[in-house]
Amino acid sequence: MRPSFTLGIEEEYQTIDPVTRDLRSHVATEMLEHGKLQLQERVKAEMHQSVVEVGTRVCHNIEEAREDLYDLRRSMIRLAEEHGLVLVAGATHPFADWRQQEIYPDPRYAKVVEDLQLVARSNLIFGLHVHVGIEDKESAIRVMNSMRYFLPHILALSTNSPFWLGMETGYKSYRAKVFENFPRTNIPDEFATYSEFEAYVNLLIKTNTIDNAKKIWWDIRPHPYFSTIEVRICDIPLRAEESIAIAALIQATACTLWKLHARNMDFRRYSRALLMENKFRAVRYGLEGKLIDFGKQLEVPEHDLIHEYLAFVEDAVDELGSREAINYIRQMLRQGSGADRQLKVWRETGDLKKVVDFMAEETRAGL
Repeated sequence: MRPSFTLGIEEEYQTIDPVTRDLRSHVATEMLEHGKLQLQERVKAEMHQSVVEVGTRVCHNIEEAREDLYDLRRSMIRLAEEHGLVLVAGATHPFADWRQQEIYPDPRYAKVVEDLQLVARSNLIFGLHVHVGIEDKESAIRVMNSMRYFLPHILALSTNSPFWLGMETGYKSYRAKVFENFPRTNIPDEFATYSEFEAYVNLLIKTNTIDNAKKIWWDIRPHPYFSTIEVRICDIPLRAEESIAIAALIQATACTLWKLHARNMDFRRYSRALLMENKFRAVRYGLEGKLIDFGKQLEVPEHDLIHEYLAFVEDAVDELGSREAINYIRQMLRQGSGADRQLKVWRETGDLKKVVDFMAEETRAGL
């Protein structure tokens, strides 16, 4: 049976003090309570109080997702302003210090901090997660196995975290380097069947390693409670339009791979060790680097690979009604990723506060 390929998009935002341009926690908690009254389940806390997460409803196509996500961004920008804050979409803050940030008072986060200690406290990062509806569990695992290959390409498009603790890191996605300190992160191994994945989860629960499958934080996972695969590798991009384009690409990839499997075909699969080489290149260089084409055994510029990738999913795009959203990816290649644009402002001004101001403008752009 054909999957629904529904979409759900989650974004994590920074709450910024308009004077210092630093992250601000205390008022953000009050803002969150007001947000919950207005937006119910579509807004929730994250581990640090200066992080606010929103999630769309289950959307049947990319235009529905666009409408919902834009509405959420607008609402959160307005709420932030009402509480004397500025909302920013960036995967790390250019100069904030995680040691000065409050943890949200919730037993779930207290447990994570108890288990992971400094690693949890320093995890002051902001991501984009995209869910695609695939109701059959075996199909979900097969699509996940094949989609692992494309994760570095997707990450390169989203890269938006070049700074950490006031320093230029030399990485386009420093968020990815911070997050890999957590256990059960990065690109997962292949699983032959859903039951093999289930056996893995059950073993971890039985041995008191995790208490539920949500503590598996891979770059892609079958969601433990929804009938979706969840792609978690992305930095949150600056613009909502970029999030929508990336979500459309992820949806089209899932659809293309499922159609291959339905015809008893597959996209060639590579070992995790090789895929992690490409992930490192995406994290380090973003859109400006080269990834390895394992079939040709050559380095290929990321821009060329993205054009090839768009051709690969072409047949699914009209079927899903996502032509306009996918076309924006070409614009993203021309304008550079969020990381490239942040670095441009930094090099022109030498002022990280100006970078924060730029990020705030971009967060509102096109809404």
